[in-house]
Formats: sequence, C-alpha cells, structure tokens
Amino acid sequence: MYMEEVTLNNGRKIPKIGLGMWDTYDEEAAQAVATALQLGYRRIDTAMFYKNEPEVGRGIRMSGVPREEIFVSTKIWFTDMEKDNVRATFEKSLENLQLDYIDMYMLHWPMGDVAGSWEVLEDLYEEGKVKSIGVCNFQKHHMEALLKSARIKPMINQIESHPTFSQDALVQYCFEKGIQPEVWSPLGRGDDLNHPVIQKIAEKYNKTTAQIILRWHLQRGVTMIPKSVKKHRMLENTDVFDFALTEEEMKQILAQETGVPRGGYRDEYTWE
Repeated sequence: MYMEEVTLNNGRKIPKIGLGMWDTYDEEAAQAVATALQLGYRRIDTAMFYKNEPEVGRGIRMSGVPREEIFVSTKIWFTDMEKDNVRATFEKSLENLQLDYIDMYMLHWPMGDVAGSWEVLEDLYEEGKVKSIGVCNFQKHHMEALLKSARIKPMINQIESHPTFSQDALVQYCFEKGIQPEVWSPLGRGDDLNHPVIQKIAEKYNKTTAQIILRWHLQRGVTMIPKSVKKHRMLENTDVFDFALTEEEMKQILAQETGVPRGGYRDEYTWE
C-alpha cells in the first residue's frame, strides 16, 4: 500500500490517511485495527470518549506491526479537561491502550479548562510521554485564545470537513499558523457521496465518489481519518494517489458547500 506523508510543525511525519475509530466497538474494533495495519495503514485515531481504547490497543498487538511504525492518537473528553485531572486521564488512556507512549494526544473540544489542560499536554510532550499534541473542533477564535497562553503550538487541529461543509476558511487559517488541519467525517458520513457533480467526476476517472472526495481533501493539503471496518473499503480509501483532479474540478466540489455541519461545528462553544 502506497501512502504519502506530511510533516508536522515539530518535525514528525504522519500518513495523510489514517483509520478513524469512532462508533466501532468490541471485537469489531480490534479486528478493524489489526486488518488496517496489516494492509499498510500506519495511523490509528481513537478517543477515550469512543470507549474502545482497550480494543484499539489489542488490535495493534494482533497486527504484528512494530509499535514504532504506528502513529496512535487519542483524545481527552471535555468533562475531564480540568488541569488537575488531565494527567490521570492521560495515564488511564495509556493503560487502556497498553502503550508506553502516545503519538498524538488531543483536546477533544474547546470546552472546559482549555488553557490549564493544554499546559498539562505541553508538560507531557516535554517529558516525552506524548510525541505530538493537538486540538479538535477548534474554530479560529478558539485557536486565537489558546495561542495567547500556549508555549507550544498545536501540531494538529482535527475538524469536521467534507464537500458540503468544507470549513475552508478555517483550513486556510490553520495553514497560516503552521498547524496541520486534519478532517474527520471526510465523506460527510456518507451523505456527500451522491452529489451529481461528484458522480460525474468519478465517472471520468473511473473512481468511486468516495475516492474523488478523498482525493479532493488530499489536494487541499489536509490529512484525514475516514472510518471503515471493511477490508475492501480500507483499500479503496487509500487508492487515491494515482490521479489528480483539475483546478476546475476542485472548485466544482468546493462549490457544493451548504454551511450545514453533520455534527462537529459549534461556534458558540466558549471558554475563558
């Protein structure tokens, strides 16, 4: 499996496509991780809130792939984001995953004690227990507030983004700040697959509409974590490096914007 990489602002390289583990549980979750890694995936994204960290860890061990080859992300839920509680929550994730370190630890939402929690993540990063740190679902004003007090800039901002809700201005802002935008729900939870414009482009390249959307994301410069538990979908989602969309096709897909999120955007979320 061929996989391109991108370099984060701390010099670490990550695959441009990983496996998202939202809404996947028990044996299915463990098997999905093992299958993806055996196919050539090297990026796995989970969260404590997903309630599958133990299964993700088991899938890693089942795969037989050396730990040092795998980039593992997990996240702290906002109800645990109190400065005095963050380290213990992190240690629980380590225990769940049965890992000695985590490659990317992230604040799941711009809620709770964001500044205090980020300070703990900075400490964990400097101690080497976390190799990279990031945030999720941060809008521009959330990021601006964090950057005022942060001594270490986030490496990633993971956001909802797909053709009908691109958040393109936020993506560009992240690039300007040297923060890698990473998208969850890159296919709009499947709802963006049936647009006539995308179907027409798919016919031209003899690709699926999912592959056209994922290629669109790649050419925007974002990384992504599409979810799948099926082997053929995992392979399909990475078979996107052998063609390129034209500038006009990129614009046509971006024009499908409706401004309507599927779940992750909450501009009113605030913290002090």
